Amino acid sequence: MSRVHTALLVLLRAGLWERKIEELSCFPLSAGEWKSLYLLSRQQTVTGIVFQGIQHLPEDFLPADELLVRWMAETDAIERKNMQMNRILESLVKWFAERGVQPVLQKGQGVARLYENPLLRECGDIDFYFDSRQMFENAFSLVHQGNLQEKVHADQSVVYTWKGVEVEHHIRLLDLHNPFLQRYAKELEQKYGYDRMSLEKGQEVKIPSPVLNLLLQSLHILKHALGWGVGLRQLCDMARSCYKLHDEVESEEIKKITLKLGMSRWHRLLHAFLVEHLGLPVAYLPYQEVASDSSPLLDIVWRGGNFGQHVAGHQRKAQSPLAGKWQTACAFQRNACFAFHYAPKEGFWVFSSLLKGQVK
Repeated sequence: MSRVHTALLVLLRAGLWERKIEELSCFPLSAGEWKSLYLLSRQQTVTGIVFQGIQHLPEDFLPADELLVRWMAETDAIERKNMQMNRILESLVKWFAERGVQPVLQKGQGVARLYENPLLRECGDIDFYFDSRQMFENAFSLVHQGNLQEKVHADQSVVYTWKGVEVEHHIRLLDLHNPFLQRYAKELEQKYGYDRMSLEKGQEVKIPSPVLNLLLQSLHILKHALGWGVGLRQLCDMARSCYKLHDEVESEEIKKITLKLGMSRWHRLLHAFLVEHLGLPVAYLPYQEVASDSSPLLDIVWRGGNFGQHVAGHQRKAQSPLAGKWQTACAFQRNACFAFHYAPKEGFWVFSSLLKGQVK
């Protein structure tokens, strides 16, 4: 890694855990290096958390005032967007509840609550799951009747905009594409169930239980790592979730599920990344097994940033559906060795889904 990459991770760990910086050997940075670090933090959508880490730097090592003010303004914008997102999420959950529909909130603000300062985590869209086909259909009917101009994707997920925020309804809780494990995934969902989270004005929303939450995030990271790529924000989410939910999960249970899903190698790699690069104490892993080398995942993270948006040649809106599928297939091909080493069965089925346009 370059000094800039090393410094980014140092500051990220400080901001993520609200603790003193453990290593200052990569500082001070030049003005050019600070600018590169700022841009890199934006690519990885961890701008606010890294800015929080900067607060722990000695004054002599701080960036120039001009960049510091710019960084501060960007962090303030992230906080304001989060507050707006919280209001919008509450309004949508209330709208559904008043009509007899109960969504399950996946990731997003449900994971942000696990941070020391939830407002510093950059928010994206709203992802809902509905725990029965009937509930999914009822939600779709409401969206359609509300003239929200919904779009139905090839994997049957529904996308629309609510008060300026993109919302997606999913038909699966876990991002698991192996058809031979779908029944087992449903059994896990029924066994571990859901918790409830209170929103700002008292409205409650269902969220996955700790076991399902950890599995959901792990599989989501894997899916994107196998395709265009994944960024540091999603891995920070995983680290904070492991830390905050540790006392609510049983290590042997998680390990047993991992074996059943065929994800042992993947989880060891993921665990190694969380410990080595994000500073998660080993004791807070779901179970204490780590790979000897986390660089394969680190390479994917640096290559493309947030969901691979910064990979060379990645066009968010392809000129045609066929071109989009071709781009995605090429992205997966670049990660084929990674896929078939760390999650061969799931890799095969994710690839099949990508070709069909079933993975966003």
